[in-house]
Amino acid sequence: MIYGRYIRSPPLIFSETAYPEPAAAKAYHVLEHMIVTLELAPASFVTEGALIEKLALGRTPVREAIQRLAWEGLLDVRPRAGIAVAPLHPGDWLRVLDARRGVEVVLARSAARFVTREAADLFHEAALAMQKAVISGNVLAFIQADKALDEALAMAADNPFAARLAAPLQTHSRRFWFRYKADTGLAESAEHHVALIRSILAGDEEAAAKDAKRLMALLRGHAEVAATR
Repeated sequence: MIYGRYIRSPPLIFSETAYPEPAAAKAYHVLEHMIVTLELAPASFVTEGALIEKLALGRTPVREAIQRLAWEGLLDVRPRAGIAVAPLHPGDWLRVLDARRGVEVVLARSAARFVTREAADLFHEAALAMQKAVISGNVLAFIQADKALDEALAMAADNPFAARLAAPLQTHSRRFWFRYKADTGLAESAEHHVALIRSILAGDEEAAAKDAKRLMALLRGHAEVAATR
């Protein structure tokens, strides 16, 4: 259980039909997950038509998702050549984390200051999902929980400028982690994430900032090892 200013209440369960996700957002989330988990292999090529057929969400939503992912540096749309999935160069993980560290501290501090009941519930859900993923050794579930935690952080921080800056960096980092550390890094990563959540829910800005720095340091250590391979 995560302790803090907010006591965990039973989660509300919403059906997908009652609260449908917009098609463009769903296309984005599915494609992002495929890229992060390497289902769309790094440096591979795919066509817009193939993605439209695979996702079965229509041309316009998939095209919007592709454009967004291209802006984030995960896809490269090449006229007459197709769509290239971003390659994975181990050294780039260090660059991603160097860019990410500062904004994560900003988000952590702000989240501790402004966290709401709604955001707290999302943090609890993400922490529980992450802990369950560690117990079961389910890497894909852990990746999804990590994404949910980042979304809770963005909501709690109430700083859309920082959140928009952080989101693509978080996605790139998640992809590198899946490639280079997922086989051994679940428990340690979960411990650092849960520590951050506790500090945020306790409303402790200084502790949240320190925990965010510790998490970035952990990831940077993994990235340094990956860069030497």
